[in-house]
Order: sequence, then structure tokens, then C-alpha cells
Amino acid sequence: MDQETKDENMALEDTAESPSTGKPEKEKTDWVGEIKSIALLLLAVLAFHSLVAKPFYIPSVSMMPGLLVGDRLIVSKYAYGWSWVSPTFHILPRMQGRLMGSLPERGDIVILTPKDQSSDYIKRVIGLPGDTIELRGGQIFLNGEAVPQEIQPDLELPVDANAPCTSSEFPGLLRNNADGQPVCALPILKETLPNGVSYDIIDLGQQYDVDEVKPIIIPEGHLYLMGDNRDRSADSRVPSSRGGLDGVIPWENIGGRAEFITFSLDGNTSLNPVSWFTSFRSGRAGTSLRPDKAAEAAE
Repeated sequence: MDQETKDENMALEDTAESPSTGKPEKEKTDWVGEIKSIALLLLAVLAFHSLVAKPFYIPSVSMMPGLLVGDRLIVSKYAYGWSWVSPTFHILPRMQGRLMGSLPERGDIVILTPKDQSSDYIKRVIGLPGDTIELRGGQIFLNGEAVPQEIQPDLELPVDANAPCTSSEFPGLLRNNADGQPVCALPILKETLPNGVSYDIIDLGQQYDVDEVKPIIIPEGHLYLMGDNRDRSADSRVPSSRGGLDGVIPWENIGGRAEFITFSLDGNTSLNPVSWFTSFRSGRAGTSLRPDKAAEAAE
């Protein structure tokens, strides 16, 4: 049998005919194998989100001016070790301590799960275990020393659907800039923590319910967290009955550290595909949220 005859016989074997129809049989789909492959892919994604990094969406104004509603960012899950709050879905019982744990630094922006809730918050670390913290007229005092605040020029934030500058949140701050465009003129203070980390905060004036806090000694394994939009943040100063953190937070409730902004949307996305591109805010993608880098840049 020559080589050509062998090739023809092999081709006939590869296109075996159905005995009932005489047509070539189709290869059957291995549905069990397909389902296993999809399940493994989902498990890999969940493992990555739980142990390495996950995306996070900013839904509120509490961390303005640094973080705006519509910002998307990356949170590292390994920065402080892992705890019951690390899995993407909080399915583990609430346990004390962390695996390979380390404390955040002052000024770190972290995500956390409050003591009596299952949703994630994002705040800045202000006080560490052993610190005595108090607020007088909106100024932080750490271990008896005032945290410096420097008045900065107003920040003219462009108004859009995700930053509408409503009178309920920013009364009297909506105006037009020199080009006639609507902006939110935000009063900014630059705050510098004892470790040299600096960042901007919004201070709308005296708010007695959050600007006056009596001295608190932060217990071992706990943190004091605050939002940068000081008068619009449900943080450690605010009771849980008003959606706040109700004092210090156990460090095992910290789910990760905010690293950088991936992109930001102005809230004008619609079914029109063109809006998927025009709604991107310029100049925000890639912005680092690591306070040590910000401090180094300031130096």
C-alpha cells in the first residue's frame, strides 16, 4: 500500500459516518469539562480578589477632595496580611487577629468593614494603637500635639453628574469660574501627620457633632479612622446609629490598602456608545493613593 492510499484511509477514518444517516458524526461537547473549566476560572478570580488585589468604586463624597464619586481604584489585599474580612464575600466568622499581619501607617487610605455591618467603607488612618486622639474645633490633636493645618486656595471642582455640588452637601459653594463654567469652590486645608504624610481635606466650618471629640486612648489592635471630607464623613467620630464607625476599629476589620486610581467617570454614561468615552474624567487615571509617595513628592 503506497503512502497516498494510507492518507486516504486515514481521512476516511477521521470523517466516520453515522450508520443511520450516512452523514459525518459531530464531536460531542464535553459539558462536564466546560463547567469544570469555568468553575476553576471563577475560583482563580475570587482567590486573586481575596488575597492579592480587587477593584473598588467610590460611591460617596466622604473622601473628597482626593477621591471623587465615580473613581475606580485598586486595593491591595496583602498589604497588612489577611483576616476574616479578606475574602471578597465576607463568609468567614468574625475572628480576632491577622495572618502575617502588620499595622497600617498613619495616612494610609484603607477599606474596612464596620463592626456591625457587612458593607465596605473607605477612610484614612489617623490614630494608631496607644495614641491619644481628640478634636478641638475640627483640628486633630495626637498625643497632646496639634496636627498642623494650612489654609490652601479653594479647589474649583468641575460640576458633573457625579459631583453636582448640591446645596445639602456643599451649601453656597456652587459658582461659575472665570470661563463661566459651573464649579464647586471647596475650602481646602493641608493636613500633615507626625510621620510627615500630607494630604488635603475639606473643612466647611464648625460642625459641633464631629468637630469636638474628647480625648480617646486607642486600644491595642485598634485604629482611629477619618474621612478627608471632614464634615461629610461617617467615620470613627460618628455613632453607628448614624451610619458611622462608632469609635475605634479592630485592625482585623481592615480589608486592604488603596493603591491607585484606574479611571474615573463623571456619571454621564448612557446607552450611546460615544458616552462611554466622553464620560471619562481626564487626569485621574494612574493617580497614586499611597501617602508615603505623596510625602516624598512634597519633599
